[in-house]
Amino acid sequence: MLQDVEMRHCEVPPQMHGWRTDQALAQLIPEFSRSYLKQLITDGAVMLRGAPLRKASAHIAVGDRLVVELRPTQQAQAFVPQAMALDIVFEDAHLLVINKPAGLVVHPAAGNWTGTLLNGLLAHHAGAAGLPRAGIVHRLDKDTSGLMLVGKSRAAVDALVRAIAAREVNRQYLALAHGAWKGLVEQGVDQPIGRDVHNRLRMAVVRNADGTTGKPAQTSLRLLDGSQQACLVACKLHTGRTHQIRVHMAWLSHPLVGDTVYGGRPLWGMTRQALHAARLQLSHPITGDELVFRSPPPQDMQNAMAESGLRYNEARVDSGFFE
Repeated sequence: MLQDVEMRHCEVPPQMHGWRTDQALAQLIPEFSRSYLKQLITDGAVMLRGAPLRKASAHIAVGDRLVVELRPTQQAQAFVPQAMALDIVFEDAHLLVINKPAGLVVHPAAGNWTGTLLNGLLAHHAGAAGLPRAGIVHRLDKDTSGLMLVGKSRAAVDALVRAIAAREVNRQYLALAHGAWKGLVEQGVDQPIGRDVHNRLRMAVVRNADGTTGKPAQTSLRLLDGSQQACLVACKLHTGRTHQIRVHMAWLSHPLVGDTVYGGRPLWGMTRQALHAARLQLSHPITGDELVFRSPPPQDMQNAMAESGLRYNEARVDSGFFE
């Protein structure tokens, strides 16, 4: 992929007389996708007969000269090192555990091609460039804070992926949710999750009339403290579906505070979903040593707990998690 601008000069051969410009460019510059070349036309980066071309559907004639400014793609700019301050909880030659702040995107994607955790990892250590996704083996939503595992060697990445698939990595979260807690102090949710048919930007519990369902999803929940307006819940993931805790809590009629996507409301200063990855327990991917990592919730979530009348202290919360 391009890292610098390149000017490409093309002359239309007889066999392409009358072709659409984007169709011809796809043949004349075959190393780039037609969609990318069409975007260049839209951006005014293609000159035809000395003037900027604006329509990909414009027809060309034999002998026409095209000048194409091949600009770096967004994807090419995404996978570059960007130094950033990482809150490192643990690091050795094979494993990195970081405390991700809310607001940090994990992987580059449309709308967030730079400034992601992946960019920071590429700058943090040279070996990240040779690893799948720079060693990232699981993700947190942009506005979820807390602990994340990252492999620093290929052996560690492969071992961590296997351990997560085998449910040998204990991932536990703190969730601050709306409403007085209903039901048992400890309960499980086993409800399949898939894309919401009414809103493709959301996930949902999916059980269709024809018997089809979403992907299996299991979450264990334990009430840590509660009031008439809110509840503090420990959540253990057994599967790793997109938005799993947020969807299951909303399905229980306890949407997370601040989670406007799933029915929550901004309250007590929380303008993001009140969800924090607070505890990780696993065997070291290379040495096999048992590891436990803890992260107290960030200040915005602690303030919201206090304002909602819920008690928080690290020892009390830690004793309430699942072993």
